[in-house]
Amino acid sequence: MLAACSSKDKLPDEERSEQALYEAAAKQLNDSNYAQAIADLQSLEARYPFGPYAEQAQLELIYAYYRAFDFDASIETAERFIRLHPQHPNADYAYYMRGLANYQHGKGLFERFSTSDMSARDPGSARQSFNDFSQLLARFPNSEYAADASARMSYLRNLLARYEINVANYYLKRRAFLAAANRGQYVVENFPMAPSVPDALAIMVQAYRILGENQLADDSLAVLKANFPDHPNLTKDGQFIEVYNEQGAKPNWLARLTFGLFGRAAPPQINHKKKYEPYL
Repeated sequence: MLAACSSKDKLPDEERSEQALYEAAAKQLNDSNYAQAIADLQSLEARYPFGPYAEQAQLELIYAYYRAFDFDASIETAERFIRLHPQHPNADYAYYMRGLANYQHGKGLFERFSTSDMSARDPGSARQSFNDFSQLLARFPNSEYAADASARMSYLRNLLARYEINVANYYLKRRAFLAAANRGQYVVENFPMAPSVPDALAIMVQAYRILGENQLADDSLAVLKANFPDHPNLTKDGQFIEVYNEQGAKPNWLARLTFGLFGRAAPPQINHKKKYEPYL
């Protein structure tokens, strides 16, 4: 009897009005029942594509997908809203949610609930998120989401710069010294306020010295000493501590004694990681 009564109270989607569908979806969102909210919003959009609730339902759908961890769908829905309604009063929200979904997209389930180093992962989604937030600030500088987007951009900037340092160290170990120097220069030019800049300068000094570009090495060293005199690759009297040589690393005493047969451990990295808190 109870089942029969409850089934009478809940009409099929074909018989529910646009307002009833929207109110049902709003209730499901408030109750954190995102799967059912998505279903109701999809029904509303399909049955009333030009109704008074249609545009708001699309915005709610972006959020529902995001909270359901379906970031691809959230990004796609946000992009569709931006394409169809570029002048909508709440278009800034679509830009913000697209950036937020890309921000989370690059994290696996484990990374979202841990403190693992995200700079060691592929930065594709992080770079896209940075661009999304940048577009938001450029188009809507007075948006209520601008402050949060700016804070996330600061974190992403540091993350992307650290990724470049990781790649540069890999190139140094592989004896691709020109590629390492270019990565260091990229960090200095594109992320001038990032904590990784002194490490980038140290990489440039090391790589340019090995390449025989003494003037470029001296210029990088001068900037490093002037701005970051306490960097771990500098001695107290300002001398640069060599980490790599033409073979990619300085061999230790065991490697020298055995002509490289033993003791060839991985070289130390110019990778003095700075602490920066992830913006959750």
